Amino acid sequence: MKYIEIQVLTTTEASEAVWNILDEEGAAGVLIEDPNDFKTLNKDETRWDYVEQEFIDNLGTDAKVKGYFSEIEYNEGILKNIQERVNQLKDFGLDPGKGSLSMKEVSDEDWANGWKKYYKPTKVGDRIVIKPTWEAYSPEKDEIIVDLDPGMAFGTGTHETTMLCVKLLEKHVKSNKTVFDVGCGSGILGVCAAKLGAQKVICVDIDEVACKVAKENAELNKVDNIVEVRAGNLLDVVNEKADVIVANIIADIIIGFTDDVHKFMNANAVFISSGIILDRRDDVLNKLNESGYKVLEVLELGEWCAIAAERG
Repeated sequence: MKYIEIQVLTTTEASEAVWNILDEEGAAGVLIEDPNDFKTLNKDETRWDYVEQEFIDNLGTDAKVKGYFSEIEYNEGILKNIQERVNQLKDFGLDPGKGSLSMKEVSDEDWANGWKKYYKPTKVGDRIVIKPTWEAYSPEKDEIIVDLDPGMAFGTGTHETTMLCVKLLEKHVKSNKTVFDVGCGSGILGVCAAKLGAQKVICVDIDEVACKVAKENAELNKVDNIVEVRAGNLLDVVNEKADVIVANIIADIIIGFTDDVHKFMNANAVFISSGIILDRRDDVLNKLNESGYKVLEVLELGEWCAIAAERG
């Protein structure tokens, strides 16, 4: 089968919003190639082998978001809708950068498997190593291996926002804790929490495909007895309370979510929020303070930050 690849040149800040646009317009898979992600990782000498330098050099400076559409379902209206929605990102306070679109025809082999050669096992926290299922890796002492088969739409677990969440989970997840992963995507954070010793993990996402991938990754890592995946909105599908809630989403959703999330938290529970571009850092901090949270820690990496906060 042939696919139509639509590529959007944008910024790191807007890349996840563009990803969402392509997904909502019906892409069978979405891939983000952001040179800022790779360059940040390669500043750490322990991750030098993440990708080949030649590949990084060829990425240029723009974030590239690529959506793959079946040639049977593709039509010119999709291209028009994507361009209009990308242009409108400025109305939501996001800089789309160039915001230019290009398209080409590719085979299913090109989009389904070609990208895998660039991703290697990567240490994303002090202990956790994300290992793509197609790669071999011998762990060093105290390292925790998380196998990941992300699928084209969910990334490889090495985005800066994910790494920040993992670092905070390593600090706050204990053996008797219950953890909620809100907007779980591939389920990587939920799986990490389970491997760090959480007693129970509930992963929630409104996307049925994300839930399917999350379940598969929990089974792959043999933690499906700990990790439960539920489709829907946290407010509608969860009645329990957690000791740690992690939400790697975007600033606006976190701000809108903050007043309700405490209803799902045990006493002295920790709320970890990420997906926050640095320009929105203070907006989220102000909202947390207004809602009665005590900020425990703010971590930054590249253009992103993550916040751990507690509410008694």
